Amino acid sequence: MLSILKKSLFAQVVLALILGVILGIVAHDFALALKPLGDGFISLIKMLIAPIVFCVVVLGIFGADDVKKMGRVGAKTILYFEVVTTIALFLGIAVAYIFKPGVGMNIDISTLDGKDLATYTERAQELASASDFLLHLIPKTVFDAFTKGDILQVLVIAILFGVSMLLVPKHVAEPAKTFIESVSEILFKAMGLIIKLAPLGVLGSVAYTTAKFGVSSLVQLGALVFLFYATCLFFIVVVLGSILKLAGFNIFKFIKYFKEELTIVLGTASSDSVLPQIMNKLRALGIKNSTVGLVIPTGYSFNLDGFSIYLTLGVIFIAQACNIDLSFSHLAAILLVSLITSKGAHGIPGSALVILAATLSVIPSLPAIGLVLLLSVDWFIGIVRACTNLIGNCVATVVIASWEKDIDKAQAKQVLDQA
Repeated sequence: MLSILKKSLFAQVVLALILGVILGIVAHDFALALKPLGDGFISLIKMLIAPIVFCVVVLGIFGADDVKKMGRVGAKTILYFEVVTTIALFLGIAVAYIFKPGVGMNIDISTLDGKDLATYTERAQELASASDFLLHLIPKTVFDAFTKGDILQVLVIAILFGVSMLLVPKHVAEPAKTFIESVSEILFKAMGLIIKLAPLGVLGSVAYTTAKFGVSSLVQLGALVFLFYATCLFFIVVVLGSILKLAGFNIFKFIKYFKEELTIVLGTASSDSVLPQIMNKLRALGIKNSTVGLVIPTGYSFNLDGFSIYLTLGVIFIAQACNIDLSFSHLAAILLVSLITSKGAHGIPGSALVILAATLSVIPSLPAIGLVLLLSVDWFIGIVRACTNLIGNCVATVVIASWEKDIDKAQAKQVLDQA
């Protein structure tokens, strides 16, 4: 048993999850004091994400060795992201109206305490319109994007840099490529060292959450949380499963292959922590590095399937809870705005609530104060939201690689069968 724990990060994380729940039940104050373990682990991860994304996107673009191919892959990737994201947004709307999770709550808006929402609503103002969103993509300086950890801005810089490397003479670009490859390898090694701390991060995060909300909250979080879980499961198995089937693969074998990474995400509610491992595993499936390096980092900002489901489900839940009827034009506005605001989620602290606030702001009758209803369950929703985002991006990479014939399907099937 001890030898398994020493060798298996998956087993260590599972044990940390169990210990976290136990500590949250039997040692309330001590469990609350463990919060810095979870926060510190996430901070360590976020510290490296921006430079890692820059390196892998630049190398992915340069690895295509062809501006036309890079443009073609990029166009297919964005098209795929938009189609699947739209399906997720529609699914959130459909589920909200079929199951009506907020109906009957009869919330009096005047009784809600909005003091905790100031930070979220202030950040939401930056994403309130299409023009604001587009202007937000442009960093004040190159270094500003990295210091803020704004992944969308880092993507803009990386794409510009990568394309420029393809346009300059080879003897100019090659030294830059060699340098970025070296930096990338070092950053991935550093991330690997941090990931060894995942059990501690999971222990602190789960123990704190259990102590704060109570064990009953882990079992009965309410209709909205369970409905969101079921919707994400349906989306993964039916929607993503069908898409992956068309590419020739089985969704259940696919999920099993990434079980270790998904366990870490479940414990930390963040998919950032497993970015290097995910990319390595996708390469092990026989997918070319140029495709992996372009699709996965872009997907972290542009293909947030779990977040998209939550975005429309959450907005309609607030409307139902506050007894506000939404017209068809309101729903159309929510859908169109969500297609934009959902792309700004990654890299923003408290991203889900920030983007929800930005989306609510386009419908004057919807109270931003209604976000208070979601504050207490956001972490629980976040763990499944992050897992759904991660699976969606891995499926996207396989699909794009299949379209481009950048995957060795025989190798991929062999690896998945042995997982």
